[in-house]
Amino acid sequence: MEVPWAPSLAVLLATALFLVAAVLLRHRQQARKYNIPPGPRPWPVIGNLNLIGPLPHHSIHALSARYGPLMSLRFGSFPIVVGSSLEAAEFILRTHDLAFLDRPRMACGKYTVYNFSGMLWSHYGPYWRQLRKLWLTELLSARQLRLTEHIRGEEVRAMLRDLHPSTSTGRTVVLKDHLLMVTLNVISRMVLGRKYVGEGASSASAAKPEEFRWMIEEIFFLNGAPHIGDMIPWLSWLDPQGYVGRMKRLSKMFDRFIEHVLREHNERRLQEGKAFVPMDMVDLLLQLADDPTLEVPITGDGVKAAVLVCNFIIVFRSYICDFVCGR
Repeated sequence: MEVPWAPSLAVLLATALFLVAAVLLRHRQQARKYNIPPGPRPWPVIGNLNLIGPLPHHSIHALSARYGPLMSLRFGSFPIVVGSSLEAAEFILRTHDLAFLDRPRMACGKYTVYNFSGMLWSHYGPYWRQLRKLWLTELLSARQLRLTEHIRGEEVRAMLRDLHPSTSTGRTVVLKDHLLMVTLNVISRMVLGRKYVGEGASSASAAKPEEFRWMIEEIFFLNGAPHIGDMIPWLSWLDPQGYVGRMKRLSKMFDRFIEHVLREHNERRLQEGKAFVPMDMVDLLLQLADDPTLEVPITGDGVKAAVLVCNFIIVFRSYICDFVCGR
């Protein structure tokens, strides 16, 4: 008895075998052409993703112990070279930094940082070099940090005042929550000019600390989580992990918040006119965006991305400090 769908199945299997063979052949040719470092043999389609567990840095460390300080992996469609020694890091980050400086266009840069408008995700070129110069000389310069030093001192003293009653009563205090609020208040006053989160913020614009904390933790997670669509592009439309949906939701939440902040700052600029003096990083960004001498104009999305990245960097620094201090 002849099966009606047998020819179609045979064609499908033959096509699949052809594609697998083509991928394996291409990988071997690349290995011979570029002298790729040693590493585990990749599977078709997924490459070495099957070897990466829930803690990728632990998985890569275990693999490097087996294949050496310079090894090759394949994440889906893309070859990856991993350096895990001091010499490899110096070779990549210092000796040949220009060759390795660029970053791939990944979904998190597109959906959470205004289509690669922020310095952390934009491509190397005139725009990136201009942003880096502005960050070093204007936004996070030593002078700017000195001007905002009193903010950090005031917020730390306010936290200690809040903690003082607990020392006399012996009540247990979750120090992490207080440190988080100090961080959020410092960010809000340094970058945005006043408190926009929790107590001290106006009722029209206040964000709940729990909500803002979730937004910060979500953007950290989504900018570091391996996204299948980045590694296997033809699967990106499926969004199998749901990350793109989460990125779009988070982007809308941040955009509403940043739009409100920019609107308030622009109103003050219009009211003060020529007497306007920048008071915070948002004021500086808006002033820089109007500078006609810039090599590459900074768009509205560029300003929003810079505000977001300012928050991102300051929070990241605080997390590093907490980690180093064992908190």
